[in-house]
Amino acid sequence: MQTKEIQKVLVANRGEIAIRIFRACHDLGIHTVAIYSNEDTYSLFRTKADEAYLVGEKKSPLGAYLDIPGIIGLAKRRGVTAIHPGYGFLSENADFARACEENGILFIGPSAKVLGQMGDKLSAKEIALACGVPIIPGCTEPLRDAEDAVEKAVSFGFPVILKAAAGGGGRGMRRCDSPEEVRTAYELVHSEAEKAFGCGDIFMEKYLVEPKHIEVQILGDSLGNVVHLFERECSVQRRHQKLIEESPSPAVSRPQRKKLMTLTAKAVKARYHNGRRRVSPSPAVRPSTMRPSTSGGTSAAQGRKSVSCP
Repeated sequence: MQTKEIQKVLVANRGEIAIRIFRACHDLGIHTVAIYSNEDTYSLFRTKADEAYLVGEKKSPLGAYLDIPGIIGLAKRRGVTAIHPGYGFLSENADFARACEENGILFIGPSAKVLGQMGDKLSAKEIALACGVPIIPGCTEPLRDAEDAVEKAVSFGFPVILKAAAGGGGRGMRRCDSPEEVRTAYELVHSEAEKAFGCGDIFMEKYLVEPKHIEVQILGDSLGNVVHLFERECSVQRRHQKLIEESPSPAVSRPQRKKLMTLTAKAVKARYHNGRRRVSPSPAVRPSTMRPSTSGGTSAAQGRKSVSCP
């Protein structure tokens, strides 16, 4: 198996996320490169790297950090050997990981193949079903339009939630309690998904009211070795984003914990990968579904697919 020494890391992120990665690289003696948008010209994080360069000069503040050709081009010009995506932005974008691989740059995270399969919520649902992991009642394919969404909402029963297939961090999500709300929310979620994640595909799931949101941290390598780091209680949230994480979870009994770990390992081993991911189990009365996610990051009880443990 070939290995490649990491000499210079570009962090494709901003703010505190980027600073933490710069700090870790500094401790390891690795040279760092920051990227920043026009709006972040005077932000603190760019001063914490050894080098800093403007990207997406004519793009929106968000678009600059989603500019795959621009980021890859800069990395090649500056002799970058690895790119760390942080979380959010391009961290779960299979096209970005693939672009790194094709240009001889190490993507610090799961492979493009795994991200393509597990980074997309709908694809992850299919894998969960194939593994025999219970999932939340909902779509397995993108919604065609608002009327298709209304039809499915009526069949699932209200409340339901619309989600961006490529979403994360609490974005691209709307709860709906009536057909009228579904019609309105469809366009809003579709637009937000395209702007935030570069993919307008959205789907629907039955909304779980006040579930317990439990995440299981996992580590895997390219040889198929998978280990879990037990669970975290992530139910205290605001706008579908975690505020507090507690470990171990006081809501999980010993039998439930054992079942969660078994289901998590089963789902993850179905797709060997390298990198850290998490599966979000929700020990609610209703069945829920699995969704791994790259690196650390915010999450949401309804925004994450999770492994059920009734």
